[in-house]
Formats: sequence, structure tokens, C-alpha cells
Amino acid sequence: MENDKTPKKITKITPDAASTTETTTTKTFVASDESKGKAKTFRLLAIVSWIVAIGVEIVAIRQLKAVPINTNWLIGLIVVDLIFAIIGSVLWKKSNRLDPASEKDKTKFFIQNQLGLIISIIAFLPLVILIFTNKNMTGKQKGLVGSIATVALVIAGVVGTDFNPPSQEKYAEQTQQVEVLMDGVNHVYWTKSGKSYHLYSDCSYINSARTSEIFEGTVAQARELKNITDLCDRCENRRLKEKGEAPQETPEAQ
Repeated sequence: MENDKTPKKITKITPDAASTTETTTTKTFVASDESKGKAKTFRLLAIVSWIVAIGVEIVAIRQLKAVPINTNWLIGLIVVDLIFAIIGSVLWKKSNRLDPASEKDKTKFFIQNQLGLIISIIAFLPLVILIFTNKNMTGKQKGLVGSIATVALVIAGVVGTDFNPPSQEKYAEQTQQVEVLMDGVNHVYWTKSGKSYHLYSDCSYINSARTSEIFEGTVAQARELKNITDLCDRCENRRLKEKGEAPQETPEAQ
């Protein structure tokens, strides 16, 4: 892939939008006060959204006691429940990227990162069970409403699950990797749709005709803002060659 010669807009992320790390010798990560403040706000909003979702579920459960049961009204409540459950999960994930938990306490780490999944189960599973066991609903109603509620449970559960949860240890390890390669400098580049952060703004993976803007900042910023967790292999190998070290062999090189 040839580098695109068209000048790219380089957007530098200001320091107060990210977290900071301790020195690489300590191998620890400490979120900045700014990031902790934002994380706290996101968590409060997420909790409020989840409370609304569970409240809507309770209203829907009460509707199951009505005779006859209004199917349209029940479906509407399930949709509203799903919307607020998703909003809460998205906000909670953002808060965890800003202020990640430590892997040292496995229980706390799991709960903090998978709380969206836990809440999704609470917000839908009881409703699904009560729909399929309800004696006031016809088989057709159970099939329709129960299927919608089950799909909502699956969607909320998938959105609420963090398949690549952030941690203080991962942040520190990724930052240290970049600092070792760049002689103590924690500075990377990334794009809006990219999956990796880069050591060079002229890397052909991001400096292409499809790219109009390149962001620059720290490793933590790349993860906080875009959830980017991987270092570009091409940039890593290029830097190793510059340092006179043997680069890793990639499938492309093979």
C-alpha cells in the first residue's frame, strides 16, 4: 500500500482528556483526576439509565397480570427497557476505559467490567420467564412477546458484555511497550475507524487516500476515546529496524 501524499489533518488530543501513567519502572497505571471525574459522571448516568430499565421491566411485569393483556403496550415496554439498558451499558463501558479496574482483585474486576451483562439479565430474564409461564396469555401472544423479549435479552447481554475489558495492568503494559520502542516517549497516532495505534503518522495503514484526519496522543487516549488496544505491527517492525534490532516476522513478510 503506497502512502498517500495528500496532507492529513493531525488532531492532537489535549492532555486533560486522558489519563496519565506512572513511570515504566513501577508498571502501574493511575487515571488522571480529569478522567476519574468523567468516569464518575458516566457511571452515575449509567446507573440512572439501568434503574429506569428495571423500572420499565417492573411495569411490564405488572401488565402481565392484566386481563386481557395489551400485547402492543407490552412490546413497547420491552423496547423502552432495551433502549435504557443499552444506554447504561455503553456509558458504563466508557467509564471503565477512562478509569479501569485492576486485575489483582478478580471478583471486582469481573463485576466492574461485566456489570452491563449482569444488569441486562436482571432487566429481562424475569420478564421472559413470566411471559412464557403466564396463564392469561394465548400461545400466539407468548410466542410473539416472548420471542421479542428473548431477543431483547440477547441484544442487551451482548452490548453489556465487554469482550476485551480494560485494566490498569493492560494500560501499563501497552504504554510501556510504546515507551520502550520510542525511548521513553508515550506518543501514538490513530484514526476514527482504525483498529490499531501507530508510532508514525506516515504509516501507510493510516496515511492513505481513505484517511482525512489522524489523531495523536497517548496510548491511554487511544483506548479511552476509540477503544484501540493494539500496536501496529508495521510501525513496530519499522522502529525495531531503526533501533538496529531484529523485527518480528509478520504473515505479510512471510
